[in-house]
Amino acid sequence: MVKSTASNDLKLFRLLIAAAWIDGVFQPEEWEYLYKLASKRGLLDDPEIKSLLSSKEPIDAENCYQWLSDYLGTNPTMENYQSLFAEIAGVIYADGYIATEEAQLLNQLQLLDPSKMNSRSAFNVIFGSIRRLVGHD
Repeated sequence: MVKSTASNDLKLFRLLIAAAWIDGVFQPEEWEYLYKLASKRGLLDDPEIKSLLSSKEPIDAENCYQWLSDYLGTNPTMENYQSLFAEIAGVIYADGYIATEEAQLLNQLQLLDPSKMNSRSAFNVIFGSIRRLVGHD
């Protein structure tokens, strides 16, 4: 099991909330899923988590992909990758509907699978994706 630290838990939740916003809408089912998960992990009293869960301001895709890069780092372990993939998929599937942007996020995450990575780092894959998303490639 992946070691859980307070800092990693906060990074993970920030990323999960960004994943919920990736389609521009934070669905009630996504909020409920994240609220229960934060409660189970004892994160509801954290000011940043409280703020992100109550905010009505969307988190843009560029931030989501940046936070994904920050969370995984340049050489993610298979265990970290699989855990993150399951967490993001849980949020995305919470409302029973997968928007195009959510499917794109899952596809990009699949590209980061350490078992499929050659010499390209997760950092390069993510930023290449961001450049394509914002039209700089």
